[in-house]
Amino acid sequence: MAGVTGIGGVFFKSEDPIALRNWYKEKLGIDSDEYGKVFLWNSVKQPGIGRTIWAPFKEETTYFEPSQKQFMINFRVDDLVELAEELQLKGVEILAPILEESYGKFAHILDLEGNKIELWEPIGENILDLANEETS
Repeated sequence: MAGVTGIGGVFFKSEDPIALRNWYKEKLGIDSDEYGKVFLWNSVKQPGIGRTIWAPFKEETTYFEPSQKQFMINFRVDDLVELAEELQLKGVEILAPILEESYGKFAHILDLEGNKIELWEPIGENILDLANEETS
């Protein structure tokens, strides 16, 4: 059965993302850019370098829609197509067709309370390329 393998990112709305990023840099040492901060890690069960993204979005972003919540969680998954099929059988609506990017596949759902959840199946080689960029 396909499923979640970890947290791929935490995204949230902010009144002033630049000021907030600066606060996190000054107070907690989280140095981020307009796309957020990438935290790299290794997994024993899934060899290779993984990443989790922390990112404040502009308060008026529409990316979290149709949810009206202030945050969105991105979960890493191991087989997005299979998981999407299983979710649909369980009555969960996939909000749009699966999107394929150079760094992975994405789908979006809403949980029971209307929180938008992003499901991401990373593509390995590009993740390692990004990790090499981050560590060089």
